[in-house]
Amino acid sequence: MAIITTLRTIRVEQYPNCIWVEVETDDGLVGLGEAWRGAAAIEAVVHSELADWLIGQDARRIEFISRTLLTPYVGFHSASAEVRAASAVDIALWDLFGKRAGIPVYEALGGASRTSLPVYNTCSGYSFNASSSAYDSGNARRVITDADGMRGPYDDQIAFTRDAGKLAESLLAEGYRVMKIWPFDPYAKATQGMWISDEDLQAGMEPFRKIRAAVGNQMEVMCELHSLWSVPAARRICQALEEVDVFWAEDPLCKMDDVDQLRDLRAGTRTPICGSETLSSAPVFRRLLAEQAVDYAMLDLGWCGGLTEGRKIAALAESFNIPIAPHDCTGPVQLWAGLHLGMYAPTAMFQEVVRANLATWYRDLADALPQIDGGRVGLPERPGLGVELRPEVKQRPDAIIRES
Repeated sequence: MAIITTLRTIRVEQYPNCIWVEVETDDGLVGLGEAWRGAAAIEAVVHSELADWLIGQDARRIEFISRTLLTPYVGFHSASAEVRAASAVDIALWDLFGKRAGIPVYEALGGASRTSLPVYNTCSGYSFNASSSAYDSGNARRVITDADGMRGPYDDQIAFTRDAGKLAESLLAEGYRVMKIWPFDPYAKATQGMWISDEDLQAGMEPFRKIRAAVGNQMEVMCELHSLWSVPAARRICQALEEVDVFWAEDPLCKMDDVDQLRDLRAGTRTPICGSETLSSAPVFRRLLAEQAVDYAMLDLGWCGGLTEGRKIAALAESFNIPIAPHDCTGPVQLWAGLHLGMYAPTAMFQEVVRANLATWYRDLADALPQIDGGRVGLPERPGLGVELRPEVKQRPDAIIRES
């Protein structure tokens, strides 16, 4: 048996969006999971809602536990606090499974479909997600002003705002062949995303034009739209992006679960559509795929139900012949989880990374990070997820630790 005896949550005030969940069993093993956004709410769900039922369960019954935790009376089929808490627990259970068997998680899922996976760099910089919450996050984190200065070589959001062509050259020099930027975001606030003027449209196009002028088509470029726009505005942006042949436009609509409008948008542009890290559960993705609303499916394992539900979403995408791309720009444990899914799932095409995070706070919190070489990352080798929190994280003066 592998009876769950303890649930432990860890968060630190310096990174208020991130929470880690440790699941401890009676054989002395500890699995590590992670979720993102609303860390205090997730902590409350873990200890007030999940603990009474989960403690005493056999940690090996991952499917049974997943199904139970993903069907609360309220909060199901969404990236709610209930689902984010369940996601962190599920990731920890797979970490336990791999550790107990002495194999990496991708082997536990069914084995590798590939020996390496391409990555792309999300050009966010050092503090993109440091303090934003689930509310008004667009205005809280995405506006660069003339007063902002580069705090290091990887302050990539400032770099793409100032000279996206030089940024593309920098990424190419490090082996990256794919990058993602979001120059239209600052123009959404004025109209609440209902419309974009031609002046703002042309300003938003300029970084893409600079990339093409600097490196041509050596670099694939994605456009992140952060769920900020109405259908007419998104259509206008996506049609403009056809000029520069972007790889995809990601999360263009304000509500990415409006499948009918998303399908109509896709039909009105040659720009491929990617969606959506904000969605949760296999049934939601099933409709997205069945209605031919996206060209690429992005999922966040800390928001969609963890690796158990992520594997089901990947299988659905495979049945519709649609590639998947695990989301990052969250925390180091979720990055490892996404990498394991990407190695396993036949339709995985990229793993998102943020080179600024890998060079700074991910390194400060995690004892191991994926090694990127030539724009690709190889198979994880350590049992389980292959990552632990550094021991000093729990000793930090701003650490908040709770146990059930």
